[in-house]
This record gives sequence, C-alpha cells and structure tokens, in this order.
Amino acid sequence: MKTFRNFIGGEWVAPAGGEYFENRNPARWSEVIGRFPDSDARDVERAVRSAQRGFEIWSRTPAPIRGEVIRKAGDLLVARKKEIARAMTREMGKVLTEALGDVQEGIDTAYYAASEGRRLFGRTVPSELRNKWAMTYRRPIGVCGIITPFNFPMAIPTWKIFPALVCGNSVIFKPAEDVPHTATLLVEILLEAGLPPEVIQLVHGRGETAGRAIVEHPAIPVISFTGSTETGAIIGETCGRMHKRLSLEMGGKNAQIVMPDADLELALEGVLWGAFGTTGQRCTATSRLILHRQIHDKFVKMVCDAAEKLKLGDGLKPGTDVGPLINRAAREKVEYYVEVGRKEGAVLEIGGAVPKSAALKDGWFYKPTVFTGVKPGTRIEQEEIFGPVLSVIRVSSLEEAIKVNNGVRYGLSSSIYTRDLASAFKAMEALENGITYINAPTIGAEAHLPFGGVKQTGNGHREGGWQVYDFYTETKAIYADYSGKLQRAQIDTYE
Repeated sequence: MKTFRNFIGGEWVAPAGGEYFENRNPARWSEVIGRFPDSDARDVERAVRSAQRGFEIWSRTPAPIRGEVIRKAGDLLVARKKEIARAMTREMGKVLTEALGDVQEGIDTAYYAASEGRRLFGRTVPSELRNKWAMTYRRPIGVCGIITPFNFPMAIPTWKIFPALVCGNSVIFKPAEDVPHTATLLVEILLEAGLPPEVIQLVHGRGETAGRAIVEHPAIPVISFTGSTETGAIIGETCGRMHKRLSLEMGGKNAQIVMPDADLELALEGVLWGAFGTTGQRCTATSRLILHRQIHDKFVKMVCDAAEKLKLGDGLKPGTDVGPLINRAAREKVEYYVEVGRKEGAVLEIGGAVPKSAALKDGWFYKPTVFTGVKPGTRIEQEEIFGPVLSVIRVSSLEEAIKVNNGVRYGLSSSIYTRDLASAFKAMEALENGITYINAPTIGAEAHLPFGGVKQTGNGHREGGWQVYDFYTETKAIYADYSGKLQRAQIDTYE
C-alpha cells in the first residue's frame, strides 16, 4: 500500500500527528488506493506560515506571468488527461467518460484563467477636480483556504485554485478525503508548471479537523467552500464573526420541466443524463422532473423503460452507464430517502434497491430509482438526496411548473423543454435559479460562464467566468492630485 504525504513548506511531508486514512475504490471497496495524511491544526499552522511566504513572492509576480504558469498547467493536464481520468474513476467511481470530461473542465479553466492574467482590468475615471486623476486597480488578498468536495475532483478545485493564483494569492488546498489522489496529481502538475513551491499547500484530512482549522485560522482571510448547505451555514457563521471573505457553493434540488410541445426524445436524453449521470452525485443533478399532465404518463414510461436499461458497474469498464455511490454513508442516505418516499405515499416505479449481482456486491451501487405521485412539499421533493433518485411531479400549466420549481429552499439549476419561445423566455425570467437551461438538462456548466445559485444554494458569489476574479481580489481606489494645492472633494468642486 502506497503512503502519500501533504505538500507543505515546499516539501512532501508526513502529518504532524502521524495519522493516516485509507482511500478506497467505491466500485471495489476491498481495493485500497493508498494511505493519506489525516492532518490536524498543526499541519494547517505550518501550511499558513509557508503560504504567507509564498504570497510575498507570488503577489509581486506580474499577472501575465502568473497566467503563463496556469497555461502550462493546462498543457500538462492535456498531456496526462487519460491517466488522471483513470485515477479519478478509480477513487471516485464516476464513469471514465465523465472523468475525462472532469479533467477537460480543468483544462478549459486553465486556459481561460491564463488569459485573465492579461485582463485583470482596473478603471480610469474622471475626477471631479482639476489637475487630478482617479483610478482603480485590483490587488491580491492573501492566503486562500480552498475546501472542495468529492464529486468533481479536478473541475471544482481548478475553478477555485486557478483564479486565486492568477489574481496573485497563495493557496491552502484541502480536498475531500474521498478523492485525495486526484488532488495530489493536481498539485504535482502545478509544481511542474513552475508554480513557486510555497504558493500552494496541500493539506489532506477530514472536514471536522483539517477543514475546520483552515476556516478558523485568523491568518487565512479568504475561504472558498463547496459542500452541503448545513456545513456551509457553520462556515458562514465563523467567517462572518472573523470578517473573512467567503464564497459558498452548496446544495441543490434541481428540476427539469417538460411541456406538452417538447421534443420528448430530447427531453428523455436530458433527464437520464441529469438524474443518473455521476450516479446523481452532482449539486446540479436533476432530482425533480416536473411533467405537464398531457405528456405525464407517456413520458414516465419512456423514462422508466430507459432507466432500467442503464448498466451499473465499474466506471473503468466499457459499457458502464452508472457507477457506484462514493461510500457506505452515501448509499445509506439514498436507502433512507427511498423509505421516506414510500412512507410519504409516492409510487416507486423502478429501482429502490441495491443490485443483487455478485459482480457489484463489493461496491456501493444502487439502482436508478424513479418515484411518481410525488407531492410538492414532501421530503423527497424538498430535500437533497445526492443519489440516483428522481421524483416526478405532475402539473397542469407552465405557471404551476414554475411555482413547483421555486418552492424549495435551493436555487442552483433548472431546465425547461419546450418549442414555444414565449414559454422559454417566461421560464428564464421566473425560475428562481442561478442557472437555467432551455432544451438541455440541468447539468453542463461551461468554464467561462459564472456558476452558482440563489437562496440556500450560495451566498451570492460565483465560481467560474469573469465574476470569480472579483472574489479573489480587492479593488483599490487611487487619487493622484498634481494641482500643487489642497483640493477638497465635494466642498471645492461646486464653489
């Protein structure tokens, strides 16, 4: 069994406490990938001291040069794409095709971030006084604590880390303990690309120890977290009390709406991909299907017939459509919610069970599951399950569909299938989500657009696109008065 280490202070080092955890393949739980550091506050403290030194160097490096390092990282990701994707599937379980897409998103993010090194624009604006200039520019903030989830082991860390680095910050990176190997590969790539060693720190460990230490450390002024709404609320309280800048990307309960005039075959492809891709383990997963009554019965049959044909298995094997859940706790959560759905009176159309196949018994597999007769306000319609469970709600109009979509505490992604332009634009305006897709599933964000949600999905900041560069910088206003005399703004301006 291989033992991995943290990257702190420019070196690969053992954890201060000497404790490790095992990283296992969720498709074959008996297969151990390696031992990784179970870090604590002592490791975080050392990482902070190193990151502060790295910040002093990196923040003074011209932004275009910082961007060039990220571009080289993108080139290395291209060269190692297949290798990284296979490693990702082995530790996370998603089908290899999806893992390749995950790495590609990191590549796209790298090239986009690299170009932003030449576009960290400020503004030059007229002063209200004579012989005086006024302008702004962006400054890096300091050490950024980056805490990421298991479901996108490359895409989500690069969404956060690449912009933070291009903006001139240093980074302490704590990946989910379920996917530490992919995180290690990412840090290796950044170092090979020429990133000064103390600019990036990799601290493996659990959220309640290493993650908490990062959030609570007074010398880490920026925190970016993706995970559950419950954990995000706790982090928000801490960061609010400590006056830290915080970006939260949290839960979702996303709906696909299908209207009577929709292309049903296209809508079918969308819901299968949205609901069961990544085994439903996406914050943007389609967990609700809102169907107009005119096509409800026909479309439910189409979905169930197609979903029953999806092949479960090891994501590295050709022909696999759906991989395992990430671990035992994730499967137990799905089993719990399936029982909740039954008790609430929903009709279990397909799935609702662990597969019996001997070939799957060593992994955390669960059959794609579809409930019909789901009522708005019930728990399986309201609460994030994070698994391959689809709740179908029948409606009688677009207005009712929009009301059902909006009737949850989350607001990440939404989708509507319709051929009617008026319906599409009405949905675009009325759906309370950070992202809306027209004639496409609830998943499929692109690296150059902002990503994030409203309500209890986030706290107003966005990943990706141009907006994330505002999060990782401070805007400084500069006034240059060459008049040779005291000029009092507002007072002398209108004399």
